[in-house]
Amino acid sequence: MPVWNFVVRGVYHDSVTLMRLSNDMQAVEGVTLGAAMMGTPPNVALMRQAGLLAVEGESAGPGDLVIAVMATDERAAERARAAAGAALAPVRGAGEARGQGARPRTLGSAIAMLPGANLALISVPGMYAGAEAWKALRAGLHVMVFSDHVPVETEVALKRYAAERSLLMMGPDCGTALIDGVPLGFANAVPRGRIGLAAASGTGLQEVMSLIAAQGEGVSQAIGLGGRDLSDAVGGLMLTQALAALAEDPATAVIGIIGKPPGAIVAARIAQEAGRLGKPCVVHFMGVPPSPDPSWHSAATLEDAARATVALARGTRPRAAHFTLPAGDIEAMVETGVRALAPAQRYVRGVYAGGTLAWEAVGLLAALLPDVTPGVAGGGAGHRVVDLGEDVFTVGRPHPMIDGGVRREWIEREGRDPATAVLLLDVILGYGAHPDPAGEILPALDAVRRERAVAVVASVCGTDGDIQDRRRQTATLAAHGVCVMPSNAQAARLAARMAARVAGGSRP
Repeated sequence: MPVWNFVVRGVYHDSVTLMRLSNDMQAVEGVTLGAAMMGTPPNVALMRQAGLLAVEGESAGPGDLVIAVMATDERAAERARAAAGAALAPVRGAGEARGQGARPRTLGSAIAMLPGANLALISVPGMYAGAEAWKALRAGLHVMVFSDHVPVETEVALKRYAAERSLLMMGPDCGTALIDGVPLGFANAVPRGRIGLAAASGTGLQEVMSLIAAQGEGVSQAIGLGGRDLSDAVGGLMLTQALAALAEDPATAVIGIIGKPPGAIVAARIAQEAGRLGKPCVVHFMGVPPSPDPSWHSAATLEDAARATVALARGTRPRAAHFTLPAGDIEAMVETGVRALAPAQRYVRGVYAGGTLAWEAVGLLAALLPDVTPGVAGGGAGHRVVDLGEDVFTVGRPHPMIDGGVRREWIEREGRDPATAVLLLDVILGYGAHPDPAGEILPALDAVRRERAVAVVASVCGTDGDIQDRRRQTATLAAHGVCVMPSNAQAARLAARMAARVAGGSRP
């Protein structure tokens, strides 16, 4: 199918705006695929790989906006371009419409307009993000860098500079934070409380925050670190700064650390620093078995981490639980889920929007079942999980937390596979996420179930205070026959139990 590129010179929009723009274009009749990206070299390469790059797009520079459209004809492509322009128009004029005057075009003018601000959130192409972060730090601001593709050497230099001045330098690739009650990036509506969190994981932080809120506790601060912070290359520089800030914060009684497995050097440093905090500390590193280190309480899952922080805040002993629902209810869900399945339906197929949640699910499935394909690329003939937030799946498509289009396609694909017994899903709520993520995926679930029996297990990451309302999302899913579990870990375990039952194996 032919492709058209429209290049708008010298216009910048952040990635969240552009993901929504792609969704608007794909709603235009005759448009098969639409993408809006800044013309940075990595983005141009992604568009080329996806077959969305035309001659005009090849000429784009990092400061240019590329609107790429795959359509039936030129008129459809032009309608998509017009839709993109219309969608961007209110964004450009939002400040004027509210009577606030022109929007600032530089960090300096923004500081002049808001002299009391103390934090800058940076979401620009990665090649420019470091320079903007330097400007903000030198202006005495804390910084959150939403952007990725920032060189690791730049990250280290920025974090060292920030640490010397007792400033936070969250990121690069920091998607979630909650600072002094203000949600940043993809965060959830949680109450203020006495649990402070430091996390090198966006959806992992969302899951822990939400589960803390579900237990009636709150969060003092949730400091995002950036995905590379715990590597030996970065050395845990932001984690050290975050732990020092949480240790000094009088509102923080318990500290939680969440992330991917740290480098060996960082792991040793964490053990030393945790022992000097003077406050109880809970640590969860994804895929790392619980440690007997007395410096902290080691949690096996994100849910265990949330439960442990709450227990320590209340002065009780942390206890892990595979399921929080009564055993009879779990058994009834297993029996109902597998009752109509055919003998050939043997496998769990996870279709995820959250990367950390996908990794947690595949790790739990691997511990409970044979034939689990490692990783979250959605490959393999047995039990498998796909993280649809990976770049390869979002070229020309909005992130699945924002739009459910790519998820619906994968749900139908996996649901119609004759070997699929259980579909395992996450539903993520919060600021920036789709206003009705459960409703977005139900058409695909209903389409699959009209053709064949498939068990569906899900968890909802969020709170009742989120704009999407966790209770409403849960009720919507349950009304369509989805087994909704209180956490991602419990959902993965239930799916594994169903698969084991239909295969005639022992109960995991």
